[in-house]
Amino acid sequence: MSVKYAKKRGVFVAVSPYRIISAAHWGPVAVETDGERVLSSGGALASGFTNSLQSAVADQVHSKTRIRWPMVRKGLLTSEGLPDGRRGQDEFIRVSWDEALDMIHAQHQRIRACYGPASIFAGSYGWRSCGVLHKASTLLQRYMSLAGGYTGHLGDYSTGAAQAIMPYVVGGNEVYQQQTSWPLVLEHSDIVVLWSANPLNTLKIAWNASDEQGIAWFERLKHSGKKIICIDPVRSETAVFFGENAQWLAPHVGTDVALMLGIASTLRDNGWHDAAFLARYTEGYAVFERYLTGESDGVAKNADWAASICGIPAVQIRELAKVFAQHRTMLMAGWGMQRQQYGEQRHWMLVTLAAMLGQIGLPGGGFGFSYHFANGGNPTRRAAVLASMQACVSGGAQAVEKIPVARIVEALENPGAEYPHNGEVRRFPDIRMIWWAGGGNFTHHQDTNRLIAAWQKPELVVISECYWTAAAKHADIVLPITTSFERNDLTMTGDYSNQHMVPMKQVVAPRHEARNDFDVFADLSERLGSDGRMRFTEGKSEMQWLETFYEVARQRGAQQHIALPDFATFWRSNQIVEMPESETGAKFVRFADFRRDPQAFALKTPSGKIEIFSTRIAGYGYADCPGHPAWLAPDEWYGTAQPGQLQLVSSHPAHRLHSQLNYARLRERYTVAGREPVMLHPDDARTRGIVDGDVVRLWNARGQVLAGARVTADIKPGVVCLHEGGWPDLASEAGGICRHGAVNVLTCDIPSSRLGNGCAANSSLVRLEKYTGPTLAVTAFDPPASA
Repeated sequence: MSVKYAKKRGVFVAVSPYRIISAAHWGPVAVETDGERVLSSGGALASGFTNSLQSAVADQVHSKTRIRWPMVRKGLLTSEGLPDGRRGQDEFIRVSWDEALDMIHAQHQRIRACYGPASIFAGSYGWRSCGVLHKASTLLQRYMSLAGGYTGHLGDYSTGAAQAIMPYVVGGNEVYQQQTSWPLVLEHSDIVVLWSANPLNTLKIAWNASDEQGIAWFERLKHSGKKIICIDPVRSETAVFFGENAQWLAPHVGTDVALMLGIASTLRDNGWHDAAFLARYTEGYAVFERYLTGESDGVAKNADWAASICGIPAVQIRELAKVFAQHRTMLMAGWGMQRQQYGEQRHWMLVTLAAMLGQIGLPGGGFGFSYHFANGGNPTRRAAVLASMQACVSGGAQAVEKIPVARIVEALENPGAEYPHNGEVRRFPDIRMIWWAGGGNFTHHQDTNRLIAAWQKPELVVISECYWTAAAKHADIVLPITTSFERNDLTMTGDYSNQHMVPMKQVVAPRHEARNDFDVFADLSERLGSDGRMRFTEGKSEMQWLETFYEVARQRGAQQHIALPDFATFWRSNQIVEMPESETGAKFVRFADFRRDPQAFALKTPSGKIEIFSTRIAGYGYADCPGHPAWLAPDEWYGTAQPGQLQLVSSHPAHRLHSQLNYARLRERYTVAGREPVMLHPDDARTRGIVDGDVVRLWNARGQVLAGARVTADIKPGVVCLHEGGWPDLASEAGGICRHGAVNVLTCDIPSSRLGNGCAANSSLVRLEKYTGPTLAVTAFDPPASA
């Protein structure tokens, strides 16, 4: 710690409270502590904007929801390693760390010996700590690598469909890549379209620590005089932020492809599409055009056709086409629209629309899929970048099998079954042990009741956690882990910019019996053999690893004429280091090289071009992902809704990161009647006798939840929005209703398609009524009674 001292009567004494620099996904934070407790916290950068998440450090460290000591489910001690169907309902018994680790080691070795490494699922997926050392899932997989291999995961819940389709279309995943720089957007773009994106919420966070520059760029856009269009069934915080400076269009949920096709058809019919660009830079437009005009299937995808599906008037669709074609247009797309059935089609069609406009590779034109995430477009700095811990030990085993992360329930339900994925026929492993570290699958996986049933099948479930999440409550063995403020680490800010290097200094001692993941897996590695600990740690302590990562950064910095002090000096300084600006980064245009010379800078697609028609995908023969972007009507949407059914969207919340911080006092800013808020239009509220603040029940065949009604005109009639990430709180005494409002109790657990197998949460229908049943108190954040 960096302690402040003052001279009193000739003696230097520590001054309390003192300020320590650390970081989280929501940026660098300055934490005030007296050495025992966290007193307050806030942003450590002068960003000009308040990020509510930065105030929650005290709640993270001192929450009543903390796991205090190792716990073992009672049934595990009596069932002799056989599933007993009691996960989530059983009592927990306190044990010592040695007892817990010995039990894990014995069961792990038994299962591995009987069923092989593929039976061990260690593909635990979550947002982790933003530090370069204490990354829970990385450390888990490092240990499993040493043990002989494991089953890992493919893709993620955020962008499963998009990151599968984009390599076929443009040769890279696009969703996690740097965007055309903001200075060029502000200089050259005339039209900026935010399509299914809400950056005012999502730019509060980053995979690493946020560099906190994104909202400032959108602030400049707001006052730039440019035309801004927000396309979203919800008038999001971003649309409200832009106010009269933005136009809000609200299509039916799941109909974005139809709307884009109507725009594309209008471009083509009026000769506004860039035929020369399509001929030189794309592959297969002619095949797509036959579909667009109806030549191939008898249905012309014109503006009138599109209007009948998406609910946007045909005259507005034609106007969008005209405006896009006559101006430099940047299409900034979010990820929510691809978290749907046939989600692959959304981003593929948006790239096709941008190609028809012919502005890809021009300053301020084309498309971008990361302006709303991790501050894409904030120019990349000339940076000394930290190294980080790797998941595979020297000489260790890699993952012996991988499954699409959003198909974990299917894998548990159908061990050994074949399934199609991305052009392959794969087979689900027979998973007998699950270790989930640093993630909350019970909040990010769809159809919670189906998940709970499948979760009973493995022989052992271990959860490493800070808090009593629903996943922890459904575990056999629960290990209490430190928060990032109870250990030391390092991070960079900005997933794309690398704008700052930040010391993540320990603020307070670990609470109760919490331990670092690094130490836990080092102890378990020691049980694997006499050299296990040495192979896992490589003989280095926490601080020695951090110095190693820092020294790599110093070497990288020296190559770019960036001088960093020695590690000891840097660590004592308790200061953030800002990296120098880069002229190259400020002038970056995505696809500029490809546009300048498509042969020399060919894309990593089969043709080297943007593939509007993919021969490879067409060859897979997937009915749910044809060879070119197409409108495919979802199973659950406006067009199939029965009277009284509403379309459900699960948007990102404003005051947490998915499920992180749901337990914090920030809840007071958004809960209604102590529950997750559900947005509904006044027309839908009126027909159901609901007023703002009422407790309501939402249900479908998958489950039911209680929520607090927020009646607002900022949502399309026929649509309700219940933010994702709310902790489930199922009441066995009331028919399994979720007392808290966890949206995934209601959402569909189906694949986006057989290509990507991403999640399809936003393709769900529900019913809604005023709740008149018995009062049910929210217990989502209470530890189990036996804990």
